[in-house]
Amino acid sequence: MAHSKAFQKQRRRIILAGVASAGLAGAGWMKPEAIRSGHSSYFKGLQAALAHSGLATPTLVLDQQRLDHNIQVLNHHIGNAFGYRIVVKSLPSLPLLERVMAGTGSQKLMLFHQPFLNLVARAMPDADILLGKPLPVASAARFYQEHTVSHGGFRPERQLQWLLDSPARLASYEQLAKQQQQPMRVNLEIDIGLHRGGFTSAESLVPALRHIEQSSWLNFSGFMGYEAQIMKSPGPALWLRDRAMARYQYFVTTAEQTLGRSIADLTLNTGGSTTYQLYQGMAGTIPANELSAGSGLVMPTDFDLPTLADHHHAIYIATPVLKLLDRTRIPGAPGLGWLQSLWNPNQARAAFIYGGHWKARPVSPAGLTHNDVYGHSSNQEMLNLANGVPLNEGDRVFLRPTQSEAVLLQFGDLAVFDASRGQITNSWPVLREG
Repeated sequence: MAHSKAFQKQRRRIILAGVASAGLAGAGWMKPEAIRSGHSSYFKGLQAALAHSGLATPTLVLDQQRLDHNIQVLNHHIGNAFGYRIVVKSLPSLPLLERVMAGTGSQKLMLFHQPFLNLVARAMPDADILLGKPLPVASAARFYQEHTVSHGGFRPERQLQWLLDSPARLASYEQLAKQQQQPMRVNLEIDIGLHRGGFTSAESLVPALRHIEQSSWLNFSGFMGYEAQIMKSPGPALWLRDRAMARYQYFVTTAEQTLGRSIADLTLNTGGSTTYQLYQGMAGTIPANELSAGSGLVMPTDFDLPTLADHHHAIYIATPVLKLLDRTRIPGAPGLGWLQSLWNPNQARAAFIYGGHWKARPVSPAGLTHNDVYGHSSNQEMLNLANGVPLNEGDRVFLRPTQSEAVLLQFGDLAVFDASRGQITNSWPVLREG
């Protein structure tokens, strides 16, 4: 019975898709134009470099010149006014982090994952690390179990700030610190408009601060207030920014009144790739003293926003074409592929690629598109293209990831592309999940 219902549902879906395609085909004013230009000179060069390197599996390509451009843009906007904290989840590769650290002069990192925390603490013993989310106390315990301090090594009691978001987590971390005989620096997450947890009022914050002050194991290190809502909520971005900073100031004032001292020298973190440029020229007028960013340095599609208009796209998925069909065929629906192509000529042919179903959008050849009726596959994804597009089996197609934090971990080593030399010049390992 369940199988019959599923079959009927799929049949209705196909019929509706066919009707919609036919109807749209008659609406000439909605009919897309065929795009047959093929790869631009940039992607032709990238394809040649990949072929010369012998890479023939799905590959995440990082454009080194574009990365360096984005680093310089970030330096220009932040300058010396704020500290800059590098978001590791968005740039999950030690050589990539080293390049960003060298380009920005920053040793400040934000991490979100315990296995990465241990890796980075071993590989970068001079790093100043702030957790970007509150981890389960068991994850913190695992960190200490796996971490050993050699001569000149990373020292958590000085270089690591755990992020805490509630009195309950505060109590559990204090208990762990006592068990480990390991003093902890703790940074408190504050809600400045995102409403994703954290301290929300003086009523909850003041007892937490007093508890930390009286603790033999915990040291208050500052606040982290993330404000991603600024570019997502309705309303002018600058107005939303000012509201968020007013909330931030409320928590800072509460802390200073409670502790009886200034906290301006502590870590007062805010910002993200989508918002960091909104604070240019505002140092000293807002409570925060450091800004975070990561994804904006590589520019997945989710970050195509006005606040990042001067950043360049720097990462692409490159994958070979395994099969090319002369027309699009939809299983169980003879003629539906023809109806789709009647409306959209860019759906005339089908290319089956190596892998697929990534968080990504096709970008080259221009006009390449997913077929929503055929569906996705992580083995051999079908993409559509127009007749006459110069693409052959064995050629590569290119997609832009929609985000970097998960997608960059799916392809093994990053292939570093030097556009000035037209070569893949390096292979940068990504962080292991553990």
